[in-house]
Amino acid sequence: MTRRIAVLDAPTNLGLRPPTATSVPGCAKAPGALRDHDLLARLRARDAGCLTPPRYDPGDWRPGDGVCHAREISGYSALLADRIGAIIDRGEFPLVLGGDCSVLLGSALAMHRLGEAVGGRIGLVFVDGHSDFRHPGNASYVGAAAGEDLALVTGRGQADLAAIEGRRPYFRDIDVVVLGIRAQDEYRLDLQAAGITTRPVPALRAEGAARTAQWAHEQLADCAGYWVHIDVDVLDPAVMPAVDAPDPGGIAFAELEILLAGLVDTPHCLGVELTVFDPDYDPDGSYAAEIVNTVVAGLAPVSTPEAAPPRLLPASPPPQTPRPQRSRPAGMPGALSLLGSVGGAAGASGGLGPRRTASGGGPATTGGPPSNGGPVSDGPASDEGPSNLGPAVSGAAALTGDPVAGGAAVSAGGPVVDGSAPGAPVQPGRASGRPERPAVEPVGPPAGAGPGLLRRVSPLDDDTPEDAPRSADGPSPSSAGIA
Repeated sequence: MTRRIAVLDAPTNLGLRPPTATSVPGCAKAPGALRDHDLLARLRARDAGCLTPPRYDPGDWRPGDGVCHAREISGYSALLADRIGAIIDRGEFPLVLGGDCSVLLGSALAMHRLGEAVGGRIGLVFVDGHSDFRHPGNASYVGAAAGEDLALVTGRGQADLAAIEGRRPYFRDIDVVVLGIRAQDEYRLDLQAAGITTRPVPALRAEGAARTAQWAHEQLADCAGYWVHIDVDVLDPAVMPAVDAPDPGGIAFAELEILLAGLVDTPHCLGVELTVFDPDYDPDGSYAAEIVNTVVAGLAPVSTPEAAPPRLLPASPPPQTPRPQRSRPAGMPGALSLLGSVGGAAGASGGLGPRRTASGGGPATTGGPPSNGGPVSDGPASDEGPSNLGPAVSGAAALTGDPVAGGAAVSAGGPVVDGSAPGAPVQPGRASGRPERPAVEPVGPPAGAGPGLLRRVSPLDDDTPEDAPRSADGPSPSSAGIA
């Protein structure tokens, strides 16, 4: 099944240093810039509003004073955790638009609350160009929470940020996977000493984005679920310079798209946050457009029902010998007339016996809810996105308006009409006109992998209204990349 995405703006810039003595960080404008490129419409997402942050005012902060804006960030994080928790309680998938990386504190607090509620641990997939692991134990002083967020959410640093509500740590070291840091990251040895699993860019590219997503999921197999943090500075400055601290050696948009799709293509992924994009460095909006394209394609496994895969249709049954017609008294209605009120054209499609689905399975049930085009697969999405192959519909089913389980019906020896290809030639006993899709490597982990205490709701339990928005956008790799 799919989950409806809810987009929540968290336009805080409290965790960054001022770019100049007379300016403020521009990442607070990021949610608006991304919305301007029809992000919500393309995701068919619910607008979960905006959590307005406190004023950015470093005042007379000096090195040695601790984290700047600590009191404001702490209060904002608690409110953000409330909003994220409310989205998850509705059965929706939160997409949080930062803002700087200090939004991770609010997400982490929400995940710790959730883990306590379900009786399990929640993990973190940290996709970032920098480790953000500065803390009093490895630096002479701290100051910008956006450069210390991973340290804070793993319990390192001052208590008013690392232990909000007395919860410390929000994520255990063994429940964190770091992806995309540069090979020369200054805190890489500290991460290793802490037991935090990492895969820097060289290893990520060597293994591939799809396998890296699978690997990250396997590292968190003991968790009830996980949250995904994405700092767009994981991208190389050649394709994404609009960040506060660009660092060469990053990945391409296409790689981020595949990585994101693999990470979210499982019910264990609880939500995503996107941080650090600064529209002040994007005057024509081209980088915002690329980010939106990547996010829409990467979140397709969450928002887009997968088309039913090609099925082998059952062979046409042998022709049945017609039974001799018995005479009946004058005025007695015929059998088809009697059946018209309960079976419609059932007699025309092969009699009163159980109908068989296009998958070649057993009888199709008639007491369940009507299908909306076929079940949604819990399996991994392919690299080429959802199939456009429509369900095969028999003439009888089309006439009666009676869909069969799986969204396709086959008449007894009759032709099969491919509903996705109007006007295509009809051939008896097989889907018409379309070649079978080649087998491809899955983008991400199978939905059933890992024990996971947070399960996907089955289609019969899904209380999402049928008219709820669903995304029809499939993954379309970004054109930008690194040569």
